[in-house]
Order: sequence, then structure tokens, then C-alpha cells
Amino acid sequence: MLLGFKEEGENKVSGLRHDFLWGGAVAANQCEGAYLEDGKGLSTADVFTAGAVDRPREFTPTGVVEGKYYPSHDAIDFYHRYKEDIALFAEMGFKCFRTSINWARIFPQGDETEPNEAGLQFYDDLFDELLSYGIEPVITLSHYETPLGLVQKYGSWRSRELIDLFLRYCETVFTRYRNKVKYWLTFNEINAIILHPTMAAGIEVGTDEHFASVVYQAAHHQLVASAKAVILARSINPDFQVGMMMLYPTFYGETCKPEDQLAVMRALDDHYFFSDVQVRGRYSNKAQKFLEANGVSLQMEPGDEEALAEGTVDFIGLSYYNSNVASTRPDVTFTGGNMLNAVKNPYLTESAWGWAIDPIGLRIAMNNLYDRYQIPLFVVENGLGAEDQVDGGRIRDEYRIEYLRQHIRALKQAVIEDGVDCLGYTAWGCIDLVSAGTGEMKKRYGFIYVDRDNEGRGSLARLRKDSFYWYKRVIESNGEEL
Repeated sequence: MLLGFKEEGENKVSGLRHDFLWGGAVAANQCEGAYLEDGKGLSTADVFTAGAVDRPREFTPTGVVEGKYYPSHDAIDFYHRYKEDIALFAEMGFKCFRTSINWARIFPQGDETEPNEAGLQFYDDLFDELLSYGIEPVITLSHYETPLGLVQKYGSWRSRELIDLFLRYCETVFTRYRNKVKYWLTFNEINAIILHPTMAAGIEVGTDEHFASVVYQAAHHQLVASAKAVILARSINPDFQVGMMMLYPTFYGETCKPEDQLAVMRALDDHYFFSDVQVRGRYSNKAQKFLEANGVSLQMEPGDEEALAEGTVDFIGLSYYNSNVASTRPDVTFTGGNMLNAVKNPYLTESAWGWAIDPIGLRIAMNNLYDRYQIPLFVVENGLGAEDQVDGGRIRDEYRIEYLRQHIRALKQAVIEDGVDCLGYTAWGCIDLVSAGTGEMKKRYGFIYVDRDNEGRGSLARLRKDSFYWYKRVIESNGEEL
């Protein structure tokens, strides 16, 4: 038994849908590289320097600064090696592959009236390659990158003008790929804008600004843009399936003290704020009270409420890596997590990056979301970041296999024992890529090792890890063989 997992009865569960979408997930800015090639403009991701666990990434919104290292510029060179990589995905048996379109490849400054044909052609070729192997593209429209020109000219999503510019981009790609892409996600982890507005939306909030007013106004613009994109998508191809995507933070109360349970409720409400709008089509009463209590007066325009009501999503994509603990104690020890530093849970072990390992938390997350909304879920991110070692040409990553095994088992229990409707599962970072949080390469998630280090050195050669062969068996058996 690895990583401190406790076996909770080895009852075999089976019966995932026959068309369950097994696959992997990446983001354009973390894997493509070629950051100015074929007419691409700078995006916000291109001006984040490398960092580390103890050193945050630096955002340089005026542009690239000489002498600083920006890992997204080359990343793992997926832009030139995608055929090789897709062949490896096909060897594993992927049914789908989640990636994103880099908005700045299509509209380099973000506000051009005509798209960049070379950028469009790249994604045509990429999708054709996937489809040639029977791999369904699952495409995120905005995954932590906004054209830098929109940050410099408009202040990014602070401005309503980005709604129409985003819709111009959406109309372009929906139309171009209407017969190649069925599954779309609007904004990656849309709720992250309240946790890390710079990474999520290219917004730096000044010390003299009211933080909540800035981020929730920007969030409103994204929510309206998402809703209008859903409406637009259905007008272009009624068969499109358009989902939202959220970071899901399972929370436990540190004790059964009622105040701790209230803290759990409030912590989750911060995130249901977004999914309530995107699934139910309106700001909840609680959300409105929250805004009022925090001195936020949203600037809404005529038609916003109608758009939100009409542009509700078809499914919920979620990322889940770890669970969190809420406490009202002032003297608590914090641990790491996906953008959230939570109270340390003594019942769980942690990854090398301090993220609590909690498969049961995924089952709870899926139940919470499905019970609340009753629309299909899609687990589009889940994985273990670890520092892998090459030993005689082999990577023995049993720790990753164990993490994924336990989480897939929990997903199956949510589906088979609890009745949750789940479309698929895409393991995060199916090929090693640049970490969004730290900009490191040594924090690896993939089934495929990429010879690249934190300073950008290495041959970029690909190597199958032990988890590659394990995941291949999982897919072949539709999750029966874990």
C-alpha cells in the first residue's frame, strides 16, 4: 500500500457507460511552445516567469523582459511534436483528449477583425490528427491565457469590451471546427478568478483597489461571455455540447463544532457562486447577499440576466486534486493545494508539493455537484505531481498509479453506487508539461516523460512511464482492471 492509502474494502465495482470518455488533459500554454510562431501574439501565460514552491512566478504585463526565463515559450514543443504525442495517446487507447485553443494564435492582439489563418490551420491539423485515431477533441476556449494586447489595451476582463471580442473568437472557432469538435468548455476553472486573478484572467488588483469589486465585476463579464458563447454555439451546431469548468474544493470541517460546519458552507459557497450562475442561469439569493455584504455592486447591462438564463451549460467539467479543511481556530497549520492553502488534515498523506491525497473527496465532490445540479459531470483534471526519476531508461511511477487507481475507483463508486452521471475522465498532464502553479518541469504529472528540466535544458525526448502501460489496461477494460 503506497502513499498512506487505506483500503476501504476491495469491493469490485463495474459498469461504466460503454462510451465513457477515457483520456488525458493539457493546456495549450503549458505544452505547445512556439510562442511567437506563425503569427501568434503574446498571451498572459507567455509573460509568467518560472518559479518554484518557495518562489512565486512573476507576471510582467508590459511584455517579455530580457534575462528572465519564461517556460511557456518552448514548453515541451507540442506545437511541432503533436503527431508523435498523439500516436502515444492512441497507443494508450485514448477515447478523448482535452486541450485548449490559444486565443492569441487566432487573434494575436485579441481585437483584430480578421483571424490569423496559420493559427486556425494548426488546430485544424491537430484535430484531424486526433480524429484519424478516433480520439474525440475536448476543447477549452480560454485556459489561463488571454491575449496580452487585451490586458494592455482594455485591462483584460475588467472591461465589458472583452465580451464581444471573446464572442468574435468563439464564432470563428465554432464555425471553423463545427464538424470536428463536439465537446467545448468555456473558461478553465472559472472560479479561480477569485483565488488568482492574475493567472486566471491577467488582472492585477492594486493595493488601493477594492479587491472583491474588481474580481467579481470581471467574473460577471466572463459569466456573461460564457452564456453568450453557449447560445452562439447552439446556433452554429445544435449538436455541440458546451460545458463549464470549475476547480472543485471538497471541504471538511475540522471538528463537529457548528461554527466549523458553517465555515465549510461558506467556503463551498465561494465556488458554487459560479456554477449556480452557469447551470441555473442566475445569481442565487445567497450570492446576491454575499455581494451586498462585501460592498460589491455589479454593473449589469440590459440583456445580461436574459443571456445568463438562456446560456446555461450542458455539463460540468471539474478539476479535483485534493481536499481541504475549514476551521475557525486561529492557530492552524496550513498545507498546500490547487490554489487553496487549507488546514492540514491529520488523516491524510500529502504529495511532495504538500497537496492532501484524498480519493474519497472526489466521490464526495461528484455527489455534491450531481445532487445539486442533476446534469452530467466530466472529470477533466485529476492527477499527481511528482518528481520522477529515470532508472535505466525506465520510470517506475507506482506512486502515480496508486493515486490514479484510488481516484478512478472513487469515481466508479460515485457512478455505480451513487448514481452520478459522468461522461468521462481525463487525467491531468497526460504528458509532462510546465506546471501552471510554479512554472516547473520537475513537477510531473504525465504517463509520458519529457526530457526537459526547470531551466529549459534537455532533448525533449519522450519516454513511456510504467503508468503508461497501466492506464492502457484501464482504458482497454473500461475501468474494470485497476
